[in-house]
Amino acid sequence: MKNADLRNLAPEIEAFVHERDWDQFHSLKNLAMALSVEASELLEIFQWMSESESNQISKDPKKKEKVEEELADIAVYLTRILQKMDINLEEAIAKKLKSNAAKYPVSLSKGNSKKYDDLG
Repeated sequence: MKNADLRNLAPEIEAFVHERDWDQFHSLKNLAMALSVEASELLEIFQWMSESESNQISKDPKKKEKVEEELADIAVYLTRILQKMDINLEEAIAKKLKSNAAKYPVSLSKGNSKKYDDLG
């Protein structure tokens, strides 16, 4: 994965929204719903594919571009939510990783796909 610093893109996203007077539509509820819709559109690309086919999708330029477009839409809505809630994504991820490390100790979860409450 190449580095992507959303802090550099956030002002562009904000300007894009401001120029179109769309902030009035960007309630947290609407942004969360839009994020969910875009995530579903990403999922739709993989619908009916086998595991093997899904792991080869980056070799198909058209499908890879579609995935890229949906990921960009997801990132835009995520960025808008972060902006409106004044959340630092890096800090939130670090906090969540720490929480997940406690829920999923290596000794119980390595090579295991069970949810944390089914591990012990």
